Amino acid sequence: MSDFNSYLPSDLPVPAFHGLLLGAISPRPIAFASTIDKDGNVNLSPFSFFNVFGANPPTLIFSPARRVRDNTIKHTLENVKEVKEVVINMVSYSMVEQMSLSSTEYEKGVNEFVKAGFTPIASQKVTPPRVSESPAQFECEVTQIIETGQEGGAGNLIICEVKMMHINKAVLDKEGKIDPNLIDLVARMGGNYYARASGNAIFEVEKPLSTKGIGVDALPSAIKNSKFLSGNTLGKLGNVEKLPIIEEIEEKQFKHVSEVEKQALRSIFSSQEIKHKIAEEYAQRGEIMKAWAALLS
Repeated sequence: MSDFNSYLPSDLPVPAFHGLLLGAISPRPIAFASTIDKDGNVNLSPFSFFNVFGANPPTLIFSPARRVRDNTIKHTLENVKEVKEVVINMVSYSMVEQMSLSSTEYEKGVNEFVKAGFTPIASQKVTPPRVSESPAQFECEVTQIIETGQEGGAGNLIICEVKMMHINKAVLDKEGKIDPNLIDLVARMGGNYYARASGNAIFEVEKPLSTKGIGVDALPSAIKNSKFLSGNTLGKLGNVEKLPIIEEIEEKQFKHVSEVEKQALRSIFSSQEIKHKIAEEYAQRGEIMKAWAALLS
């Protein structure tokens, strides 16, 4: 029996398939888009079909999809067809409830800045205002709109070129880089769920850019086929440039440990199961050389 439920898009009603898509492809960053129509009416609305797609030129894409229930389109889409400008404001945790309120389907012409209690500030390169409470704002020119279909649930890819970026100084570290804990962004998940990108939710994974890891396939079979080492741990172990030698590890990692203590540690690592479980604990804490020491002792 398969571990998976498998679906063709035609197997389910669009709302059901839509719900599974949103639950599985998450968390998704939120484009809090401020736009303006030809009569000067401002609109503010969030969209989680969004990401950055290039840096030269700086390109953002978001998609106000056609409503699944009745195949109508959003005011944001109407506006960018009339005035090809948009400000994409990022959403931090401190403003998520107000952002959610702004997604209420108010009548055309209603200003969500006012309804949701946000502070508009003038943009420098485009007409729509920025959201003062947002930690990062991107003034954009709309360069292209691509419709992916005409039925309910179809996307409308709004391709935007960033003309000016604004970053609140309060979210920058001493080097002028964005601190992920200070910017405290939120992302959309399925249903009513969101994810907060701060605290323990943030972790580092070293990119294999300057080194070439040996790969999981080059690990000793007892390690590669272990029942106690997770896929993440195998990935970390496979990111070394060569298989470590226990003496080198001990010299670096346990240089302050006496020979008697080393012998005691080796006696603890008497069985493969214990070795692998201890290595997994080390790897979970990011202490990869100690994990290798446990495995090779």
